Amino acid sequence: MSIIKFITSKVLLKQAALALVALVVLCFIMLKWLNVTTNHGTFETVPDLKGKSVDVAKIELEDNKMVMEIQDSANYNPNYPKYSVIDQDPISGKQVKENRKIYVTVNPSGYRKIKVPYLVGKTYRQAKPTLESLGFKIGKKTYVDYLGEDEVVKMTYKGKSIKKGDKLPKTATIDVVLGNGKRS
Repeated sequence: MSIIKFITSKVLLKQAALALVALVVLCFIMLKWLNVTTNHGTFETVPDLKGKSVDVAKIELEDNKMVMEIQDSANYNPNYPKYSVIDQDPISGKQVKENRKIYVTVNPSGYRKIKVPYLVGKTYRQAKPTLESLGFKIGKKTYVDYLGEDEVVKMTYKGKSIKKGDKLPKTATIDVVLGNGKRS
């Protein structure tokens, strides 16, 4: 039998038609199965979690059939309470599927602590921008008899001397004791 006769034979055409019908039926069944298993067309609305405590946010998400995933929380925001949600992804009002993970950023208990640079012996002109660039604030300036004029003699935080290697909260106010240029 030649190839041309085989291609035009009734047996091959019947088998091809049967295979095509089976493929269409299989695709139809597969699409219906996907609609059912993926809850096609059903969505949940993401609630607004900003400013809520982690426990309240978790309960609210569970009530809406969603899962909470906590992201890194190194950035302190003083406008929100401690351990509350400061950001979420996806945003509130968005339509998502059931059991979707909602990523939340939690406000830490305070500003992170930063190592205070040792500036004793430096001029005030050098010390001020160094401290401010790290997020510290300059408080009171007091002068004592010391030969180096405007040279940092001592740094204090809430009345206590700052030693080399001490760590303070990011927005701490540091008082400086400067020399007045006179011998003691």
